[in-house]
Amino acid sequence: MARFVGRANVRKRLAGLEGASGRTVYADGAVRIELPEGVTVVRPTFGLAHEGEYDNVRLAPLFDALAEEHMVAVLLVRLGGYAVGVFDGERLVASKVGSRFVKNRHKKGGSSANRFRRRREEQARVLIEEAAGAARDMLEPWRNRVEFAALGGHRPAIAEVLGASPQLSWLNERAVSRFFPVADPRQYVLDRMPYDLYSAEVVEE
Repeated sequence: MARFVGRANVRKRLAGLEGASGRTVYADGAVRIELPEGVTVVRPTFGLAHEGEYDNVRLAPLFDALAEEHMVAVLLVRLGGYAVGVFDGERLVASKVGSRFVKNRHKKGGSSANRFRRRREEQARVLIEEAAGAARDMLEPWRNRVEFAALGGHRPAIAEVLGASPQLSWLNERAVSRFFPVADPRQYVLDRMPYDLYSAEVVEE
């Protein structure tokens, strides 16, 4: 089962294995560490360019990749709110958050349900347009410096925001493979994003 572990904790957990008997394979953006007691696969969020195979445990390329700092654009959207940020390493250098009420789904039928649905759709449309505008205006000045994009919140809402503005297409092009589910995009969520951004996916087989 996969879980995400902070980069400092990955180093702390694995450092003692350096040089141990086993096999280490770097390929496809991850490292596979094969030991007599089991296999551990580690995949950093921002990839692992090093490739190679070793007849012992070699962790320096992994630790080097985990230690790298990146310029990252973050866009988190759910129906009800959004958060946009730019991180230089773990430092949040720009951000904007917003919220707008969107009604929950109506469970009853009839004409009242139709009116409710139309009202909800209008509220959602306004939120999506506002989030797209905020992301476009805030991220554009950083566009040439951003290496990666981290997308999160609710997938359909993110898709709608990116589809609402062609100027945001570059976020998809630079998006990391990991999606960051967020229940409520707020400033405090952005403030603690560095831990998640620099965590690595760890799978034990």
